[in-house]
Amino acid sequence: MIYLKTPEEIETMRSSADLISRTLGEVARWIEPGVTTRKLDTIAREFILDNGGKPACLGYNGFPATLCIEVNDTVVHGFPSERVLQDGDIIGIDTVVEKDGFMGDMCYTFPVGTISPEKEALLRTTKEALYIGINAAKPGARIGDISNAIQTYCEKRNYSIVREMCGHGIGRKMHESPEVPNYGRRGIGPRLQNGMVICIEPMVNMGSRNIVIAPNGWDCFTRDHKPSAHFEHTIAIINDSTEVLTTFDYIQQAIPDRFI
Repeated sequence: MIYLKTPEEIETMRSSADLISRTLGEVARWIEPGVTTRKLDTIAREFILDNGGKPACLGYNGFPATLCIEVNDTVVHGFPSERVLQDGDIIGIDTVVEKDGFMGDMCYTFPVGTISPEKEALLRTTKEALYIGINAAKPGARIGDISNAIQTYCEKRNYSIVREMCGHGIGRKMHESPEVPNYGRRGIGPRLQNGMVICIEPMVNMGSRNIVIAPNGWDCFTRDHKPSAHFEHTIAIINDSTEVLTTFDYIQQAIPDRFI
């Protein structure tokens, strides 16, 4: 069942959306060759707690960390570790915070040092696909319109769409109905209406769309080990319009010379 939020609840959700946005802005400052992904996780956890939030991923179904870490061929749900970032890596940072009883969810894929033109093109296309999806998320449209817009944009540029993972509704719970796939047909799925809050999050591969889940049940990799990128916003349908609750502005302020 899709839980429609009241305008007052969406107002409350702005605080969690702002905190998750500021958290990724803080993490962005530390992303460089030589840093460990565990260090980034510690920075994010402390920042969230210091600002009155709760790291919602930590302990979720046994997940052991604040951040989902996605380096190079990791699609989603990677564990922070002593892995040291190298010049030329890309790293997706995906996390959720709880504040005032509601969740905020966002992801951004960062370059580490100087990345190849091919990786930069993947990041740009995936980020552009996110906004293509958001533009399709108009009141009265259907979920399939978002899905098809993202799929068409990426596949025309010879990238592939991960099909096993998708966006979702969000509210008092991290994952609510409806699911928001990144592929599909226009005109199908639930209709967007006032009170819906969803996460749109294209996960796009440079090579094959096929993935492999690690034995820990969490880490998800591309089968061909080619890079994958992931961007995400939390959006709301309110007053017959679409509003992006999260923002990449804090990231841009933190790393203006490396902002893609």
